[in-house]
Amino acid sequence: MSASLLLPPGSTIGILGGGQLGRMIAQAAASLGYRTHIYAPETNPPAAQVATATTTAAYEDRDALARFAADCAVVTYEFENIPVEPVSFLAELLPVRPNPRVLRITQDRLNEKDFLARIGVPTTRYRGVSAFARLAEVVAEVGRPCVLKSSRMGYDGKGQAKIVEESDIATAWRQMGASVGIVEKFVDFAYEASVIVTRGLDGGMSCFVPVQNRHENHILAETIVPAPLSPEAQAQAQDLARKIAEAIDLVGILCVELFVGADGALLVNELAPRPHNSGHWTLDACVTSQFEQLVRAICGLPLGSTERLADCTMQNLIGDQVHAWPEILKDPRAKLHLYGKAEARPGRKMGHVTRLLGPVTAL
Repeated sequence: MSASLLLPPGSTIGILGGGQLGRMIAQAAASLGYRTHIYAPETNPPAAQVATATTTAAYEDRDALARFAADCAVVTYEFENIPVEPVSFLAELLPVRPNPRVLRITQDRLNEKDFLARIGVPTTRYRGVSAFARLAEVVAEVGRPCVLKSSRMGYDGKGQAKIVEESDIATAWRQMGASVGIVEKFVDFAYEASVIVTRGLDGGMSCFVPVQNRHENHILAETIVPAPLSPEAQAQAQDLARKIAEAIDLVGILCVELFVGADGALLVNELAPRPHNSGHWTLDACVTSQFEQLVRAICGLPLGSTERLADCTMQNLIGDQVHAWPEILKDPRAKLHLYGKAEARPGRKMGHVTRLLGPVTAL
């Protein structure tokens, strides 16, 4: 890596989005001597509580974006549902990592599946549908049971409807709630897993160990580290992540969400080009966290070690679960992370706790 490409400590990293991921990116950046500038439409978002500077403005406000860019040396984003146009505008002014093309692919489920198909990555059977009049035909092509998902803006189970033999497709279309969707064949998987890959400016890559994810009401409830995959399947998961990262020309971090079949076969479900909830355990159980890896990657620094220091579980604290913090802190091996959100609403991620379980399990 040329020294001219290294962003020196003291430089300012711009972060689009002010949620808990932006907060933990800012904390990791500070530990390496960087300043951070949050850009978000919300007043007093969690990330602003730990950042050097904050701009509160709409993502479409080009004057505010230009002022933000003038204060930053590089920009990244903490979630993939930011409109592409403002990100492309910023990319004309300074480096944005990952680049807007990555965002354009991953924020649209149909674009994402088409990209994966082009590079030969296994996914479930799928078809796009742009009008209700074609839904019955598309469902027949894919086969029931299947899942109708909004092509854009869905997360944590929002914008989805499962279609089984007795389902009314008109009801499913209304539940999906968008004008363009994707119909995916339902996968009867053993469990869900994920693997996180980081790719630097020099093309070097590193992966964290694949993990198992358990959901409740479509929201990640618990991550189990490591996933109970065979050594061969673990290597395959990491190879798939590297293949995707290279093909998409990633500079930054990418989470690859997977379905694991009863036979151990892997199917890629979704991509997230930013730190991921299933990687929060790395803060406490790895030499380098996912957040520090992102900072290293976008600043042109050498990537850190992803060595796992302990097996562990990570539990999300959702809604009122956050009020258990006094009991959690009584466990000397529990590592509590609270996000600074004022109101514990149902379904809202308020924090997480990582519980270290002891020595690393041999693979």
